[in-house]
Amino acid sequence: MRIRTADRADLDDIMRIEQASFGPSAWERSTMAQEVASEWGRYVVAVDEHDRTLGYAGLRAVGVEGDVQTIAVADEARGRGVGRAILEELLAEAARRGVRELFLDVRIDNDVARRLYESVGFREIGIRPRYYQPEDVDAVVMKREAR
Repeated sequence: MRIRTADRADLDDIMRIEQASFGPSAWERSTMAQEVASEWGRYVVAVDEHDRTLGYAGLRAVGVEGDVQTIAVADEARGRGVGRAILEELLAEAARRGVRELFLDVRIDNDVARRLYESVGFREIGIRPRYYQPEDVDAVVMKREAR
């Protein structure tokens, strides 16, 4: 597995994984395209030896604060460390950019993701009721401070 910076050429693969992972609450392609191209962040993709996209993640960093915008792994690649690898790349990028406080939102019912985030130092700081629409699912807000 290799991790590299995403660009517009990756949008089809990113959106395939986005829609499969998040269903009705998936981002629109235009929103994702803006995020991938933004000067305020960095999106990465994990690819296999055949250059097939296994997962993606995005960071937005402005000053000393940052957000993990999104992270998703293709169904067929789950359980192989892809999510951890791309998250660790975002953490390294946040450190390179001088981010002191990193935030994220995660579905309250996504125990696997919550455990992953906790394992790298995120802690729960609040709840956003009915954040994920149209499913009416709460989001857990998590924060990680630079070490």
